[in-house]
Amino acid sequence: MKSLILFLLPVLLAVSCVGRELLDERGEVDVEGTPIGHEMIVLGDRLEDPYSVDNMTQALVSLYPTKAERVVLPATHWYVRFLPENEEQYGTLERLGLQLLDHPVDYQILREGDYYHDPDIAEGHITWQYAVVPADFSFPPGIRHELLEKCYIPGVAETKADGTDWAAVEAEAFRLTGNEALLDPGTKAGESAKPAGRITIVDKGLGVTEGVRGVMVSCNTFVKFASAYTDDEGRYAMSKSFSSRPRFRLVFKNSAGFNIGLNLLLIPASVSTLGTHEASGANVEITDESDRWLYLRSVVNNAGYDYIRRCATESPGIKNPPGNLRFWLFRALNSSCAPMLQQGVLVDGLGLNKYLGEYASLINMFFPDILLGLKGKESYGEVYAEALHALAHASHFMLAGKDYWNTYANYIIKSFITSGFVAYGVGTGEGAGHCEVGEMWAYALQAQRYRERYGETERTFGLNYWFHPQIFLQLMDRGLSTGQLFQVLNGEVTDRTLLQKKLTSWYPEYKSEINQAFARYN
Repeated sequence: MKSLILFLLPVLLAVSCVGRELLDERGEVDVEGTPIGHEMIVLGDRLEDPYSVDNMTQALVSLYPTKAERVVLPATHWYVRFLPENEEQYGTLERLGLQLLDHPVDYQILREGDYYHDPDIAEGHITWQYAVVPADFSFPPGIRHELLEKCYIPGVAETKADGTDWAAVEAEAFRLTGNEALLDPGTKAGESAKPAGRITIVDKGLGVTEGVRGVMVSCNTFVKFASAYTDDEGRYAMSKSFSSRPRFRLVFKNSAGFNIGLNLLLIPASVSTLGTHEASGANVEITDESDRWLYLRSVVNNAGYDYIRRCATESPGIKNPPGNLRFWLFRALNSSCAPMLQQGVLVDGLGLNKYLGEYASLINMFFPDILLGLKGKESYGEVYAEALHALAHASHFMLAGKDYWNTYANYIIKSFITSGFVAYGVGTGEGAGHCEVGEMWAYALQAQRYRERYGETERTFGLNYWFHPQIFLQLMDRGLSTGQLFQVLNGEVTDRTLLQKKLTSWYPEYKSEINQAFARYN
């Protein structure tokens, strides 16, 4: 327990400090003139929801008075809010595929932000989570919820009256409820558009603008939601049409199978607001002068997407990281690590479940696999390289296994404390060999991938420590691929000697080169 607490304490301290950092203020506003901040959302007055069954019915009668007695609008959806008691209940809602927002959707937004916490909910507790669910939704037992409004959302009803122009009805509902100003003047009366666009980021090191890949773009107007993932070029296209201007946000839940979590609160995927844009969609270019959190999340997003896609192309292959991999990003920390907490490392390995009780599920569900310390890392390349290093560890974990990683993580924790907070310790004690093999691999792959991207053929990482990633780099130069090197890194290779022995056994044609590399960096 003490080791776990010693490890988690600086993390929790970092959360409390980083979460309250003053975020960049650049005077951004959206198309409606609403200031775009990235702290807590500021709500204004409550608005009347045009999509309620009553309001849509009135709009239908207004436009089609002769149909009033023949058409009865059913509720297609419920607008609801949930109050999960713990992270396990929150996870249940996530697994049901609900798009959860931490703020109500029927209020004026005075200032956009990345999160909201209800003032009636004590700090440290999960706030109300708002969602729109189908009318026949089966609510999970034991999770507190409130039904806020019956809704009729055009385009998803099972039955529609023939000849009804639902885009016109929708626009009329906005007019009748006093929300006419929210309609998009760029669309003709009674018409709508499917939002589409491109999310890009500038890498000044390469002098290129590239897509933010595999990220979720979510938008809504009141209870009408749509979402889509970006492709390799950062392009997205929604399947639903809007006649009003939706609010857009990036949800860092990547299609490749990882999340970038931790806003101020413990949530699986961070959210960066993009503000309100035209019904036709939003084109957003992210630079190092954009909001810092948005920039960092987008770089790490691309690093993760590129790495996972690349794993499948290696022959022999490098294992993908776990499918539910989670990053936490910290702007106030210098160091990064891959403790793989969500996978049960430390908690299971030290037999702590019986002591942690219900908190064991919290760690497995919400705690990170990778923590990236990004203090002082300003450029795209620096952040990208840091993420690559951690991703290399995540692949190694999948091959070496949990027992290996427990020993590895315990060595890092104990050495960090006993050596006076020196990263990786001094290379002695139980687990030092695990650390040596793991860091040699991660630093070597980090350098190799960085060189490929930026063309800096001599760039290296991790040369100032007691282990030697140069061994792997030299073997790569001699013809062994990263995939071939990765294959030998199973749970039995627990030190440098065993690594050398296994390499020569697997690749006897490279025996001379292998022995020379190990001898050179002895």
